[in-house]
Amino acid sequence: MIAQTIGQIARGRHGSVHLDAERAQQVFLRLLADDADPLQLGAFLIAERMKGETSEELVGFVRAARQIAGIASEPVRQGWVDLPCYAGKRRAAPAHLVAALRLRQQGLRLLVHGVAAIDGRCSAWQCLKQAGVQRAANIDQALALVENNGLAYLDLAEYCPPLMRIYALRQRLGVRSFANSVARLLNPLQCTGQLNGVFHPPYVQRLAEVNAHLGQRQSLIFMGAEGEPELYAHRQKQCVRQQGEAIVNVRFDDCSPMPYPRDVLDTTTVQQQFIAMLEGHASEEEEQRIARSMQALRQMAEAL
Repeated sequence: MIAQTIGQIARGRHGSVHLDAERAQQVFLRLLADDADPLQLGAFLIAERMKGETSEELVGFVRAARQIAGIASEPVRQGWVDLPCYAGKRRAAPAHLVAALRLRQQGLRLLVHGVAAIDGRCSAWQCLKQAGVQRAANIDQALALVENNGLAYLDLAEYCPPLMRIYALRQRLGVRSFANSVARLLNPLQCTGQLNGVFHPPYVQRLAEVNAHLGQRQSLIFMGAEGEPELYAHRQKQCVRQQGEAIVNVRFDDCSPMPYPRDVLDTTTVQQQFIAMLEGHASEEEEQRIARSMQALRQMAEAL
């Protein structure tokens, strides 16, 4: 089945065939297995990269990964917010994580999930562990931690190791694969709200369509700062709100005259800036970015 599927999707721009959700799920389940053929896996990832995965294919891929990870479709965590952080930061501290920590103190419940280490960037976990946030060993523990503490971190390597193995192939393949998008959409605790940032414009609408197909209650998907789920305070880029099957363009008015920083920082400096923001030493521009993220997170916590 895998070889036949690769033959169908690897025919080039004008000859390739898109998979329906069911076929995509079947194929990806096979490739997530421990005994998957590594040559077929690499060929499939590159073929999809060259062809471009469709929203329907992503639906199938996400369903397969959720099945492997044991992510149940119920119960839905009403009023909880899913915060996927898979890009990392290197130009500014993560204002969205400061916002999440502030809102936790106000009773909001959030799950942050991502990967612990990202080459050349400061990951969400590297910042959150400095703030005393606990890291869950599995989905059940994440649920308990969020219930008790309001916020927890869950790593892809721990709740879906097969997908993490594919995610980590970027170093060998030389390019990202659709595993990045799949990880962002997993919503391990099935929170009713989701804040999801992407780097490339076409993925804004695509991920919103996937969430609609998957039955996500609501999500805000946008071109985020450095690809993270952080809204720009200055000249917010493409942004859509998904509520059930409805997807609408939304706009946040500019709230800062200062553009997002351009200079690349080392990870230690990013972490130091993050701690300073937590301790109340944020600049005016940083406070505006924090406030924008708090606004978006509150929206996603609202019950439909």
